Amino acid sequence: MSTIINRMIRAARLDVNLYEEVEGDKTALNQAMAVVILSSAAGGVIHLGGAGIGGIIIGIIISLTGWFVWAFLTYFIGTKLLPEPQTSSNPGELLRTVGFSSAPGLIRVIGIIPALAKPVFLIASIWMLAAMVIAVRQALDYKSTWRAIGVCVIGWIIQLLIIALMVAVFVDTAAKPL
Repeated sequence: MSTIINRMIRAARLDVNLYEEVEGDKTALNQAMAVVILSSAAGGVIHLGGAGIGGIIIGIIISLTGWFVWAFLTYFIGTKLLPEPQTSSNPGELLRTVGFSSAPGLIRVIGIIPALAKPVFLIASIWMLAAMVIAVRQALDYKSTWRAIGVCVIGWIIQLLIIALMVAVFVDTAAKPL
């Protein structure tokens, strides 16, 4: 347990060595998934009053799906469309590093305080994006941070479209009477 907590703290500190460590640790996939789940739950606590536990569970499912989609998009974009000469990676490396880049999202639990929700979510989003760029740069063995930013932005846009479609389907399905 202390290993995952230590890794989440290091990931949130944007520790480049942590991202290299989990990139190479094939046993870290379950930890990366746990980070995504915890971060999603932390982001969902502000909806407890409205959407309840069901809303948080749907949010976690959407976040896990988004994590898989973004990791695989990043793999494809980073290794096939925009590789550097030394780029070498596989989907597992990206799942692990990208999963840990969700660690800063744990601060979103503070969003349960209504006055802090928007600023905390903005800070968490920027922080998570910075972690994602580092995770991608390390997993794809990039020398250029700008290339990692480009890969993240392209993947993020495509992932947003996929998530928006999922939300539309879930919301539409949930709104229809049985």
